Amino acid sequence: MAAKKSAIDVNLIRELANLLNDTDLNEIELEEGETRLRLSRGTGDAAPQYYAPAPVAAPAPVQSVTVDSPAAAPAVAPSASGTPVPSPMVGTTYLAPAPGADNFIKVGDTVKAGQTILIVEAMKTMNQIPCSQDGVVASIDVEDGQPVEFGQTLITLK
Repeated sequence: MAAKKSAIDVNLIRELANLLNDTDLNEIELEEGETRLRLSRGTGDAAPQYYAPAPVAAPAPVQSVTVDSPAAAPAVAPSASGTPVPSPMVGTTYLAPAPGADNFIKVGDTVKAGQTILIVEAMKTMNQIPCSQDGVVASIDVEDGQPVEFGQTLITLK
């Protein structure tokens, strides 16, 4: 079997790499026909970007209960504040479909299962987040443009 010759010119790559160093550029992109070549370098002195974790609401106080038998314990403890709707992904929240538009929901609105409650942008993709069940919006637990984590409460339903 004959080896397939690469369409990439190694000498060209070396020349472009030298050009990056000589000109203090961080990136060069070259496109010729169907061949596309992109060289980039880390400067080493660029400050890394860090995101602070989103604030998490304090959990509701828990009552102390003595249980005589495991069968008597409830499967899920009801929450005094309502039913949380968690984020299905990590991303940035947007409460409206577009800048300047009305929010999808507001406190006191009645929502249906499947209704869009907000958008979470992840990897430059706008993901409409549906409500998981019917209810009334008791609180909106995130702000517009706020980063959220997987499982973080977006809204609380009554």
